[in-house]
Amino acid sequence: MTSAAFFRAEGTLVSQSAIATAAWMAANGYGLSPRLARLGNVALAAPLALAGELASGATATRMTWMGLRGMSEDRLAVLAEEYFEELLEPSIKELGRELLNKARAEGRRIILISDSIEQVARHLADHLGVDDLICNRLELRKGKASGRLEDPVVGGNVAGQFARAFAEEEGIDLALSWAYGAQGSDALLLSAIGQPCAVDPDWQLRRLARDHHWPVLEAR
Repeated sequence: MTSAAFFRAEGTLVSQSAIATAAWMAANGYGLSPRLARLGNVALAAPLALAGELASGATATRMTWMGLRGMSEDRLAVLAEEYFEELLEPSIKELGRELLNKARAEGRRIILISDSIEQVARHLADHLGVDDLICNRLELRKGKASGRLEDPVVGGNVAGQFARAFAEEEGIDLALSWAYGAQGSDALLLSAIGQPCAVDPDWQLRRLARDHHWPVLEAR
């Protein structure tokens, strides 16, 4: 069986959140009225994300990307590329990059888990040279975003479920694998893996890491 390294993108590898990504893309849509409506949708999701996880966390994640409803597939692709070049790539954390390079040097299969949509997350995955990407996918109808995400939704504390399912399908030994997270919602991912590690953790994950004796790494 294969040993892998699961990296939670938001907080571990990049400082930009999925809500920040959605807000930027909504703000750069065509026309003032559509922009305001889209930003309003994103704003509704923010309190849910800040308050913590509701059930699986899918509610806040679905609401986050509703703001892109009506955008054409071509426009989404252009915005995703601009966002990556202008904001996401500069936000890549040096510590996260070092951990990823170490995992690659040790021969581990590298899996990136992101709350973002594929149009954006794919740029990050290709730039970092990861082996596999688990992220959200916008539902497209007649070349335009419907405002919905395809199932299953990646968001909140469900990353551990995705890791287990992926490992079972791909023959990955979780007991010999590593996981890196930065937020309290990453706790289930870390607890599902044999070698968990908290990277620049928020206060929730820092407390959990202390209680479970997980290693904690801080940016220098």
